[in-house]
This record gives sequence, C-alpha cells and structure tokens, in this order.
Amino acid sequence: MPIRSLDPKAARDAMAGTDGHVFVDVRTVQEYDAGHPAGAVNVPWAIIDPASGQMAHNAGFLPTMRKHYASDTTLFISCQAGGRSLKACHELEAAGYGDLVNVDGGFGGRRDPMGSVLVEGWQASGLPIESDASTYESLKN
Repeated sequence: MPIRSLDPKAARDAMAGTDGHVFVDVRTVQEYDAGHPAGAVNVPWAIIDPASGQMAHNAGFLPTMRKHYASDTTLFISCQAGGRSLKACHELEAAGYGDLVNVDGGFGGRRDPMGSVLVEGWQASGLPIESDASTYESLKN
C-alpha cells in the first residue's frame, strides 16, 4: 500500500471512531513537550546532536517502532511541517510497514519559501492539543 498523505483535519477525521491505529509525533522531545496533537506518542525521527547542536537521524527510531508497533499497524506520522514525517514514513515502508499516513502540514503547517501557508497545521486548525511530557523515554527502554 503506498504512503497516503492527509492534512491534519483529514487525518483526524480518518482516525475518528476507528481502532487499531497509532498517531506518532516524530518531532524532537523538546518540540513534543512544548505541545502536540492530543493522543500522540513521541518517537523522534531526528534528535539534536549534543556535539554539533544540529539535527541528526535518531538511530533508535526504527528499533523503537519495531518494539511497540507491528508492521500491519496503521500509523499516522506527523512532525512540524510534514518533511520529517515523510522521511520517517519512507524508512518505515522500507522496513516492511504497509499502512502509513503522512500528516502533511504536521503540527505547525507547511509553508512556501516566502512563508505563506500551503497546508495549515494541527495547531492552526484548532484540533486538540496536549502538553504532557514526551513518551519517548519510556518507549525506547
């Protein structure tokens, strides 16, 4: 099954009233802790490298996903704008996951180079938000 792409409202509608799916926020722990879609679990696809201060791929992403979610689980993957989540979807697809939805626009919205909103994000769409602490530490252990 190809990776599907839905904006935040369409993703929320697709998840409503259904079971057997997981909403995964692949932003950093710091981004997640500042606010995230209600009900999302946090498994960062990229982390801040303490040595360089730059974003780097999280080598623990795929092992954590494999540990907790079967390859036939419907996964809604979200980030800040839709780029990291799409990369995470491609990594999961290559690992055998088959029912993947990239939440285009993510939490903050996707913008063009001039800053104009192309796809409204979860937060601007007025969808439910939480600010509880990241779930990543408990999931990766």
